[in-house]
Amino acid sequence: MDFSQLIITRRSIRKFTQETISDDDIKKLKVAALCAPTSKNCKSWQYAFVTNKDKIKALAAAKEAGSEFLSEAPLAIVVMADTTKTDVWVEDCSIAATFIQLQAQDLGLGSCWAQMRLRKDASGNMASYNIKNLLNLPADFDVLCVIGIGHPDQQRRPYEEEKLPWDNIRDIK
Repeated sequence: MDFSQLIITRRSIRKFTQETISDDDIKKLKVAALCAPTSKNCKSWQYAFVTNKDKIKALAAAKEAGSEFLSEAPLAIVVMADTTKTDVWVEDCSIAATFIQLQAQDLGLGSCWAQMRLRKDASGNMASYNIKNLLNLPADFDVLCVIGIGHPDQQRRPYEEEKLPWDNIRDIK
């Protein structure tokens, strides 16, 4: 599919089949992640590709709400950064997360981003702290999001061009 079609058809998918993701597709997702641009080419982003079901369930519980869908994903990708490398790590990781989700769509996989940065669990602990403890990450790392990826078990309609929020764009000539 061409890029324009990819953009229109990519929607957040929160329900997945239990079919595993092939090693070849996981490698393509890794390549996409590593090709994402970073400020001054500092490569601040870091990733954890998690297929262990127990760890995925723990990632889903890292914050109080909005990440439950992760528990059924066959793959969870933690998008994080070494915060000592740049002060724009959030932007670097956001671009990388988008690359990952577009690659997933191109492979026929569904994906959804679960925000973790600045989010807390029911006890008031930071989600990033919970994830760093779960995965034994260095203290200088911070977590932006966890992306759940799998074979879609729901259908979402493509965006309709005429229904896009065109008022959000200002043409300055």
